[in-house]
Amino acid sequence: MKQLLLDIQLAPAPTLKNFIPGRNAEALHHLQLASQGAPEARFIYLWGAGGSGKSHLLEASADLALLHGVKLITVDDVHRLSEEAQIALFNTCNQLRETGGALLVSGEAAPMQMGLRDDLATRLSWGLVYQLHPLSDDEKAQALKAHAIERGMRLPDEVLDYCLRHLRRDLRTLMTTLDALDEWSLTAKRPVTLPLLRQLLQLPLDLKHGSRTGQI
Repeated sequence: MKQLLLDIQLAPAPTLKNFIPGRNAEALHHLQLASQGAPEARFIYLWGAGGSGKSHLLEASADLALLHGVKLITVDDVHRLSEEAQIALFNTCNQLRETGGALLVSGEAAPMQMGLRDDLATRLSWGLVYQLHPLSDDEKAQALKAHAIERGMRLPDEVLDYCLRHLRRDLRTLMTTLDALDEWSLTAKRPVTLPLLRQLLQLPLDLKHGSRTGQI
């Protein structure tokens, strides 16, 4: 789709509570511990394909750690770091081991499989290492149905199927699109249908903004 509805309603801020764990329950549990300063979860490395939730979890963990007064350093996409930045991260690892604090790092593959400096890859392998598994289509469908029920929204199967087939497949975008569709449906006093979704996706930006104030 050329246009998504992120301009109508901002996606909710990422939290550990609004992350759907799927097969990642153990990783999520230890991120909660790390954000609370638990010593057994001071160094965590997450890896997985795009859309598996790495950035969501790093941002959510950092916010939660701030609430708990925990020193937590996060580094997303470690495979993109320059040589100098890798050296700096290696030094940070050593400092945290000596002075306390936690480190949460993400990458596209396991530490030893990305061509990082050997010393840094070894350090990142010392802590907890988790591969994040994207949600299956069935798990996404279940999450979207539950989200619709929470909003009191009737979600036809054809609308759900269309979203899973044609929109960006990360859950945050899918839920944001449903929220926007529900908002427009209520404003226009029309039921949620596939034609309504298609019309909304094709609206010019000025009309999308106008829909928030009833200017349909």
